[in-house]
Amino acid sequence: MATPAAVENLPPPLSSGAEQPPLFDGTTKLYTCYTCPFAQRVWITRNCKGLQDKIKLIPLNLQDRPAWYKEKVYPLSKVPALEHNGKITGESLDLIKYVDSNFEGPSLFPDDPEKRKFGEELWSYVDEFMKIVYTSFKGEGPKECGSAFDHLESALGKFEDG
Repeated sequence: MATPAAVENLPPPLSSGAEQPPLFDGTTKLYTCYTCPFAQRVWITRNCKGLQDKIKLIPLNLQDRPAWYKEKVYPLSKVPALEHNGKITGESLDLIKYVDSNFEGPSLFPDDPEKRKFGEELWSYVDEFMKIVYTSFKGEGPKECGSAFDHLESALGKFEDG
């Protein structure tokens, strides 16, 4: 029988009137947006590694984001961004690798060198896959995104254990 997942009390998103949390106070913070798929990637990584007590979520309301976020935290004003060891880092795929490499918990990549290399190749395809599928679903890109799914399906069949 599966163990029920722990329920995390999620803080409310901060909007333009919110005060800035202390910067570089020794707390590792993940600036995120609950509805942003790019930010969700890093949030999922945090949770898969069991880091809910080590990385504090700072959710932002992207439609009414605080001015201090761009001015003092992350000049690109995008999410996600991670505050750790006296610096701020952004870009979701880079952050996933960073969290995987710099924090305890199960690794997201296999130990087998051949599988790890293959995982890195798939990793580099993620953004292209998302772009094809997202624009297709919105009707802005190719009308058919089956080839992107076929590529992924074929790749995942390379090893018997997926």
